[in-house]
Amino acid sequence: MTDHVFIDEAPEAGPATTALNTGKPVQTAVAGPWQLVWAKFSRNKVAVASGGIILMLFLVGLFAEFLAPTLPDMSRPQFTNAPPQELRLFATQADGSQQFQLHVTGYTMSVDLASLRRSYVIDENQVVPVGFLVKGAPYKLWGLFALDTHLFGPLNPGDTMYLLGTDKLGRDLLSRLIHGTRISMSIGLIGVGISLLLGVALGAVSGFYGGWVDMVVQRIIEVISSMPTIPLWLGLAAAIPLTWSPLSVYFIITLIVSLFGWTGLAREVRGRFFALRSEDFVTAARLDGSSERRLIFRHILPSLTSHILAVVTLALPTMIVAETALSFLGIGLKAPIVSWGVLLQEAQNVRTIANAPWLLIWPSGAVVLTVLAYNFLGDGLRDAADPYES
Repeated sequence: MTDHVFIDEAPEAGPATTALNTGKPVQTAVAGPWQLVWAKFSRNKVAVASGGIILMLFLVGLFAEFLAPTLPDMSRPQFTNAPPQELRLFATQADGSQQFQLHVTGYTMSVDLASLRRSYVIDENQVVPVGFLVKGAPYKLWGLFALDTHLFGPLNPGDTMYLLGTDKLGRDLLSRLIHGTRISMSIGLIGVGISLLLGVALGAVSGFYGGWVDMVVQRIIEVISSMPTIPLWLGLAAAIPLTWSPLSVYFIITLIVSLFGWTGLAREVRGRFFALRSEDFVTAARLDGSSERRLIFRHILPSLTSHILAVVTLALPTMIVAETALSFLGIGLKAPIVSWGVLLQEAQNVRTIANAPWLLIWPSGAVVLTVLAYNFLGDGLRDAADPYES
């Protein structure tokens, strides 16, 4: 009996069905480019974990009012620069037995009459029960829904719970750090969005058309890149009127940070367009009658999506560090806005660092964690952007 070869052609996006020397069809899976990118990215455990951390930080910023134990501007002057309280799982009962009870211990404060310096001692007899979904200070979630339920906090609203300590006005540092996450994370996202729009648009036009258009765009990029960043930021931030609302200052600082962050992306997009505009698929689309707009947005730019995504991920920590630096120097965001940079303003003198080191440790730790997570995520996306390399 003569062997037969059956070949059943499948659609381009579907699996190919082939039978060689057998009577049974063989299904061959066809993976798209995004499937290849995800397959390679998912093997990088550090990048996946970093992506989880970034997602968690965005969720913290989104639900800051609910997650924070109290309001960020609620102060208790009797607990200024109070040290962090330890969260404990078991409490000692009157008969000496240990019983499970989530709690923190209270403070005993004393004042040195010679130096007028406060000192706090943990009082084991003061047990402050802690629970979840407790009633606390009222707030408006996203400015829309009036609520008074917090994820966790003291069961009795009058009790104190400062897991990360307090600042010089007796405000809970944990609540301020959670609220600062929203501003610091969103200012990086909005700034990168503006930089992405400018960088991709000008880089695509420069690389696609070349000639005098490319010369003009590149000269603009060189002029902006040659400007000293810090002095220029100082001048622009000092020009903001003091009478402007905190929301207006927030958007202006975002614009200032993103104004100089698009040049690197524009040059990378320009180089990719130079390399791709003479490829066969672009020539075929041009001969088929595609307009220049369709060539740019439907043929060349989609092939750069994974690379642009990786570049944007690596640019996000730069935006966050820039906002933190401006706010730390006092020329960025200011109170009553709460950001990580604003929190670090309180750690600008040696006396504060010596007496209340947690005011420096926790905000700077949040910045370091976020920057490292973004860098590891960006490295993973950049490696996965070319899934055909081993």
